[in-house]
Amino acid sequence: MAQISLKSLMNNDAPTYSQEVAQPFRDELVGVGFKELLTPADVDATLNRQDDKTVLVMLNSVCGCAARSARPGTILSMLNELAPDEYTTVFAGMEKQAVNHFREKYLPGLTPSSPNIALFKNEQVVFILQRYQIEGRNAVEIAKDLTTAYENFCTRKNSPGEIEKVKNYIEGKYQVKVGDLDL
Repeated sequence: MAQISLKSLMNNDAPTYSQEVAQPFRDELVGVGFKELLTPADVDATLNRQDDKTVLVMLNSVCGCAARSARPGTILSMLNELAPDEYTTVFAGMEKQAVNHFREKYLPGLTPSSPNIALFKNEQVVFILQRYQIEGRNAVEIAKDLTTAYENFCTRKNSPGEIEKVKNYIEGKYQVKVGDLDL
């Protein structure tokens, strides 16, 4: 069970979890090329644009009931021929100011949930999977939802080299043959 940081009980901006608890979940996404958004300025620099590029934001979480399939599902979606221009992540319970800014400015009116996976274009959410849409689903199901969104909103094509790199990462990280998955 994840231990709550004593400092977080005394200071609302302090991380909820120890770095040791969160690090493996961070590494899972960063290891395959996700850029971390650690501050409100990072969030704005990534999303406050009008350039027709698509940006995927994975609101990462320690949650075992949903994040454990959301992270691999998001990574599996990277095998699609069409893909977002950028893959980014912000971590709920850790970089609280960045997460709060992200939710308030870019997900207004949506009930806060983590994890969630949102695809943005020109500052607007064009697709989102919230926690209730992730819970109880496996990584392949999540990947299929994301790749459908990529087909509808993304124009960047993954190179064969990019796809091979992600395939190798998946096979090494999860000890599964990509060809055996029903993608």
